[in-house]
Amino acid sequence: MAETTKAMTDQPAPGGKTVKVEFDNGIAWVTLNRPEKRNAFSPTLNREMLEVLDALEVDDRCGALILTGAGNSFSSGMDLKEYFREVDKATPVEVNRVRRESMAWQWRRLQFFPKPTIAMVNGWCFGGAFTPLVSCDLAIAADEATFGLSEINWGIIPAGNVEKAFAEKVSQSDALYYLMTGENFGGRKAAQMRLVNESVPLAQLRTYTEQLARKLLEKNPHVLSAIKLSYRRLKEMSWDVAEEYLYAKAQETYSTDPEQGRKKGMTQFLDDKSYRPGLANYSRDE
Repeated sequence: MAETTKAMTDQPAPGGKTVKVEFDNGIAWVTLNRPEKRNAFSPTLNREMLEVLDALEVDDRCGALILTGAGNSFSSGMDLKEYFREVDKATPVEVNRVRRESMAWQWRRLQFFPKPTIAMVNGWCFGGAFTPLVSCDLAIAADEATFGLSEINWGIIPAGNVEKAFAEKVSQSDALYYLMTGENFGGRKAAQMRLVNESVPLAQLRTYTEQLARKLLEKNPHVLSAIKLSYRRLKEMSWDVAEEYLYAKAQETYSTDPEQGRKKGMTQFLDDKSYRPGLANYSRDE
């Protein structure tokens, strides 16, 4: 792992026993840190991830978030032993709270996190891990990674919106095949199915993912956030509603953009002739 640069402030990194956060020149590396359990989601991890996302949303050291797992796994999904131990004697209200905390970060919070997010799948990725994987904006996997929805093999349904996440990304044929057979597949197959954007050899995974994050950091962060969040919303809209929404969203974005990117881009293209859209970014330093 590349040495993490000194943080811009003396503020400690968020995180705790089960989630580790490191800052590196605009990138927040968020690591699920239960390698002895293949980074399975425990109630404690769920609570810590909520705290981490809340903290990073307003932390200037985080311009982009990369989510990965410690050791040789991304995550094996829900820690059934700890989950059921915590709720076994709980009241219905307490059970709902544990469930709510789990889903709160895995899709509700992560999908609408205002900064770009990338899942870096470094190994084992099973069951419940599919939900935060799909909830990240982009995903890069190692060729050697192993994916699986094995719930059918032990007589349960992939709950926690796992099936919804899988159906969101892949074709019906692929989704039903792996849901119904419980067969595993690798990183290259995941990329072929478009579950992830790319699959690269494990030795290149961190470098490739970091390069992608730095490409995103070159963009106007205010506009980038508006694009990703509006995309999440408009998927459920009709064409007519989406048209109205996007015109309004664009106007709001331009008027609240701290660096006035639209004005700079237009000036550099139309007046200065120093910028050609489609070939590079406008100069953000002017």
